[in-house]
Amino acid sequence: MRPLRSGLLLRTPMRIGYLRVSTEEQCIDRQVDALSPICDELCIERLSAAAKHRPIYADVISRLNHGDTLVILDLDRAFRSAKDALTELDMLTERGVVIKIVSMQIDTATPHGKLLYTFISGLAEFERQLLSQRTKQGLAAARKRGKRLGRRPKMTDQQVRDAKRRLAQSNMSLADIAKIYSVHPWTLTRSLRRLFPE
Repeated sequence: MRPLRSGLLLRTPMRIGYLRVSTEEQCIDRQVDALSPICDELCIERLSAAAKHRPIYADVISRLNHGDTLVILDLDRAFRSAKDALTELDMLTERGVVIKIVSMQIDTATPHGKLLYTFISGLAEFERQLLSQRTKQGLAAARKRGKRLGRRPKMTDQQVRDAKRRLAQSNMSLADIAKIYSVHPWTLTRSLRRLFPE
């Protein structure tokens, strides 16, 4: 901030980078490397974009002032949908805040940048819908061919049958039998229900 003649302080516009990864395991380096040289501050969030509440994002948005820039690497790092992206653009534009998407060199400070932002938002939404549709079709095709989907069971069918026999023929508890197969008692209970539904 620099002083004015009246003694008041003139605030220097800030460029705040918002970075997001969906899990703790995902690498944030690509976003950090791209945004560090052009931002005054980086704010990192480790949450899915679909999360109902993103505290870091909410804090960044609340702190942005007139003249500031919200900097993101890709559109989907900050916004859930085209509607979300356009709503945020309108809201931030009214506050005098600019959005910069580094990977596409889009800057909403210009009419050209706003047009590209609107177009790219719609295109990203279209791609997400296509991907979702293809995924559902792929899963349906796999089921049709009898392929098992999802995580592999922790206990084989034979182990579950053996565990049921042990329960019936011995005084061992469910917890004791679960230890034999190195699983949690709740896992054994679910496995029994899966193979022997009541």
